[in-house]
Amino acid sequence: MQTVTHEQNWAGNLQYGAESISRPATIQEAQEVVASASKVRALGSRHSFNRIADTEHTLLSLENVDPEITIDEAASTVTVTGGVRYGTLAAELQANGFALHNLASLPHISIAGAVATATHGSGDRNGNLSTAVAGLEILDATGELRTLTKGDADFDGAVVSLGALGIVTRLTLEIEPTFEVRQDVYENLSWDAVLADYDAVSSSAYSVSLFTDWAGESVAQAWLKSRVADGQRLPASFFGGRPAVEPRHPLPGVSAVNCTEQLGVPGPWSDRLSHFRMAFMPSNGDELQSEYFVAREHAVEAIQAMRSLSAHISPLLYVSEIRTIAADNLWLSHNYGYDGVGLHLTWQPRQAEVEAVLPLIESTLAPFGARPHWAKLFHADAEGLRPLYPRFDDFKALAEAWDPNQKFRNAFLQQKVFGA
Repeated sequence: MQTVTHEQNWAGNLQYGAESISRPATIQEAQEVVASASKVRALGSRHSFNRIADTEHTLLSLENVDPEITIDEAASTVTVTGGVRYGTLAAELQANGFALHNLASLPHISIAGAVATATHGSGDRNGNLSTAVAGLEILDATGELRTLTKGDADFDGAVVSLGALGIVTRLTLEIEPTFEVRQDVYENLSWDAVLADYDAVSSSAYSVSLFTDWAGESVAQAWLKSRVADGQRLPASFFGGRPAVEPRHPLPGVSAVNCTEQLGVPGPWSDRLSHFRMAFMPSNGDELQSEYFVAREHAVEAIQAMRSLSAHISPLLYVSEIRTIAADNLWLSHNYGYDGVGLHLTWQPRQAEVEAVLPLIESTLAPFGARPHWAKLFHADAEGLRPLYPRFDDFKALAEAWDPNQKFRNAFLQQKVFGA
């Protein structure tokens, strides 16, 4: 078992304050760590931008546990250990003729961490990554393994758990037959045309992403990921935008070498649904991120509100991305109860200035009930978040029942969920 201290997150904007970071080689060793710890939190791929994963005592990473990937063809599921990354799983599924329904922008993130924070891909009919979960194995505060299956009473509360129930050691995900995807990029779309019929924009492909800096009268890029089996013929013009003539990166002037293949070349879902290739990191990590989710019915108004803030936010941005996500029933999911739109902001590494503008963004989006991404930078506390989630108090009660001695509680959860 390897124990080290004082590591940074992926972005480098925070250093973990834990006394130790344990990397057990087996689930049994992980049980021993949890049973003996006074406070413990799970550490995934470190792609969170706030202290959701931190603790003052012990961080536990499953990255040294031998990855298990077990496909059940009859049940159309795959069971994996929590430390497995999506890119690793995607390659194995594709090699065996299967697929996940979606992937996030980065394939580098751990499955357990992404699920626990309701991380997502894109698509009008595609739920976030957590919606593929059919079963969970959780290491509880006593060091015992507990299992939950879809349909169990606590299941919908336990999937997006923010790590408050325990360490997720294994997950069972629903899979489907493999499929091919083509990716096409259009440039300089007209904002007027996009907002006149946003539903037509977002429904034009299996997954659609709009990239903007919120300034000016045009959307910089639209990335369309289309299932080849759909037989779709893409137009020569897309809401005023023209097809890119060479591969593009979301950031102007940056090489697209680490991006997944574009220009309409068909390929497996595993090499197209993410924006970036597993073999490359998309940047050096010197960025910050925030994201807010609103109900689909408020999409155009919320986008217009963000555009009105351009003078405040555009100078701090690298780029912003707009995506759609289907509704689900997971209690702390950003899309609990409604089809939604995610307004994602990739910030320059100017944290004090970014944090200063977040209250303005949140107050501007407040009329639309905007929910912030749990793993990214946001200002709201438990008092402000509670009205946004109908099952918020139910989740708090579930966490109290699973962890009455608050072994998995940390300062972030206390401030953002349980209240000071």
